Amino acid sequence: MAIVHARPSEAIRVGPLGSALADAKTTVLVKTESLEVIRLIVPAGKEIASHRTRGELTIQCLEGEVGIIVKGVTTVLSAGQLLYLNKNELHAVRGLEDASLLLTIVLA
Repeated sequence: MAIVHARPSEAIRVGPLGSALADAKTTVLVKTESLEVIRLIVPAGKEIASHRTRGELTIQCLEGEVGIIVKGVTTVLSAGQLLYLNKNELHAVRGLEDASLLLTIVLA
């Protein structure tokens, strides 16, 4: 089954999932040659090991709370907060509460 992404000029919902968060899965919302937008679901206690993205990255916390670890320093993101990372910046993610994040990666 092919993954369906949003089409140009198609509105998609990116707000908090509320009670549906517990059963939600990470979803790629938009994927082009130069842009990727992902709703990342991070359960409390889950850790995503250190990694790099090949483009500039914004991480917006839609709900819950996560720790973003860069160069040994943890920045806590709560709902409504956004963090920017440079291209190839080594980082890890830790779920402090069940969380939904909106990741935007610019690949150009």
